[in-house]
Amino acid sequence: MLILPAIDLKDGRCVRLLRGDFDTAHTVADSAVDTARSFLTAGAELIHMVDLDGAKTGAGKNREVVAQVIRETGARVELGGGIRTMDDIEAVLALGVSRVIIGSAAVHNPELVREAVARYGEKIAVGIDALNGTVRTQGWLDDEGIDYLDFARKMESFGVQTIICTDIAKDGLQEGPSFASLKALREAVSCAIVASGGVTTLDDVKTLRDMGIDAAIAGKAVYSGALDLPAAVQLAR
Repeated sequence: MLILPAIDLKDGRCVRLLRGDFDTAHTVADSAVDTARSFLTAGAELIHMVDLDGAKTGAGKNREVVAQVIRETGARVELGGGIRTMDDIEAVLALGVSRVIIGSAAVHNPELVREAVARYGEKIAVGIDALNGTVRTQGWLDDEGIDYLDFARKMESFGVQTIICTDIAKDGLQEGPSFASLKALREAVSCAIVASGGVTTLDDVKTLRDMGIDAAIAGKAVYSGALDLPAAVQLAR
């Protein structure tokens, strides 16, 4: 299992949100480049980055920051937020991003996922953001009324090799992941699962690893110091 430390970008700044609420955004680091370097020093092999402005508006206004992180640190990065067309996918890959995360667009335009996977294979991941078992879109603002397990099965049928599942109710609270929801997802699909939301302790990491989860995103707990990132990386392996 891999630990993917997270960098969320809003107006060029590294921020964290509580349960996806943009009004709770607060700066957690001054420099995305320095933050990425610290993650690499801790042993991270892949960094999870989200363009929050893109997720909300569809405009990829933080992409230059992402490009700078890749250019100046050599980090492998997966990126989500505001990626809604093939042109977006191609532009993001041109930045040097290793994996592109399609979120809201996977719900509203599933054929985009099918086309992207056919063209780019494992470089395409689908992000499923769920609250109370149903899929949310547009920066977690809209409830689509779609069961997250049904949607995951549909994406896997398109050839998607990686699903990133965020439990919005757990995000930013440092109260532990939604193990029951992740267990149900693990039983529903055979593709790789990346868990997001609530990962806080080494016990959380061990439990996810033993459940057969392939990777876990660590955000607020890393910035607050609640999760020892080097220890988490080693335990996950």
